[in-house]
Amino acid sequence: MSHPTIALAQALIARESVTPEDAGCQNLMKDLLEQCGFTNETMVFEDTTNLWSRRGNEQPVFCFAGHTDVVPAGDLSLWQTPPFEPVIKDNMLYGRGAADMKGSLAAMLVATQRFVKDHPDHKGSIAYLITSDEEGPFINGTTRVIDTLEARNEKIDMCIVGEPSSSHQLADIVKNGRRGSISAKLTFHGKQGHVAYPDHVNNPIHLAMPVLDQLSTTHWDEGNEYFPATSFQITNIEGGTGALNVVPQTVTAWFNLRYSTELTDKSIVEKIENIIESHNLAYDIEWTYNGKPFITEPGSLVNSVQTAIKQVTGKHAELSTSGGTSDGRFIAPTGAQVIELGPLNKTIHQVNECVNCDDLKGLTEIYYLSLVNALT
Repeated sequence: MSHPTIALAQALIARESVTPEDAGCQNLMKDLLEQCGFTNETMVFEDTTNLWSRRGNEQPVFCFAGHTDVVPAGDLSLWQTPPFEPVIKDNMLYGRGAADMKGSLAAMLVATQRFVKDHPDHKGSIAYLITSDEEGPFINGTTRVIDTLEARNEKIDMCIVGEPSSSHQLADIVKNGRRGSISAKLTFHGKQGHVAYPDHVNNPIHLAMPVLDQLSTTHWDEGNEYFPATSFQITNIEGGTGALNVVPQTVTAWFNLRYSTELTDKSIVEKIENIIESHNLAYDIEWTYNGKPFITEPGSLVNSVQTAIKQVTGKHAELSTSGGTSDGRFIAPTGAQVIELGPLNKTIHQVNECVNCDDLKGLTEIYYLSLVNALT
C-alpha cells in the first residue's frame, strides 16, 4: 500500500497546474482540510486562486505556506516520462512539481491529519496559506492574501514555507531568512549618428561604461552574521541599431542587487542614483522592488523545527539565507517567524524533476513533530 504522502503527491502532480493555473489542486486540499476541522476561504484575485484555511481561533497561529502552481514542463521530448503523469522509479517520484513543491504540500497535509487526530485539543491554531501565483509574477498571490489578513488583523505567528531547501540530504538546510532583491532598468541617452563623424554624435555606450564600471565595483556592505555581502550584478545590456556604422541613440542596462539587512531599498536607490547623477548624463531609471530581506532568529519556530529534524535525521540542520526569494518575504514583514523547509532542490525547474520517496516520508515526520513541538 502506498504511503499517504506519496499517494497525495501523485494526485497533485497529475493536475497540470502551470502558473497561474491551480487545476483543482486547492479543491483537493480543501476537502482534506475540511475533514480535519479546518474552515476554508478561497480568495481569487484577478487570474490567481488562493486558499486561506484555518483550524482554531487562538494564538499562536502555526501556518504552512506553499504554492500549487509549477513552471512549464519545457521540451517534452527531454522527459523520461510525461511530466504530469507521476511515475515512481527506483524509489524516486518523477513529475513536474515533485520537488517544487507538491511533495511538500502532500507532506504538510498528511502531517496535519495525523497531528489533529493525535492532538485534537492542541494549543493555538493551524493554518494554510496556499497560492497558485508563486512561480509567476507573484502579484495576486500570497501578497494579496497577506494584505487581506492584515486588514482584519489576523496574524500568523509561525510559518513553514515548503520550498525545497535541502541541499545534499533531507533537512540539512533550513532557510531562516532571505536576502532582499531590487532590480532596475537603466537607460542612457546620447545622440545617434554616423560612426565616421564622431563630432556629430554622443555615444551612449561610451557614456554608460564608466557608470556601470563604478556601480559594479562599488563596495556595498560586509554582510553580517546571517547574510553575505550585498551582490550587484548586471544581467543584460542592450544597444545599437543593428548597423555597424551607426552610433545608437540609447543604451539600456538591467541590473539586480541581492542585499542584506545592512541596507534598505531606499538607501540602495539613493546611492545608485547619486552615483549616476555624479556623471552628469541624461538617463531614465525604472525600479522593481522584488522583496525586502528578512531573518528569523532562533526562537520558538526555529527551535521546534530543528528539534524535529534532529529527532528524525539525528543531525543538526544548518541555518542559511542563501538562494533566491520566496513568498516568505511577504509573510515575514507582518511580524511572523518564517522558515523554509522542504526536500532536495537538485532537480527543481529541470526536466525529469524528481524527489526521493523516503525523503517525502521523512519530511512528513519532520512537519508532524514540528507541530508537536510548537503546539503541545
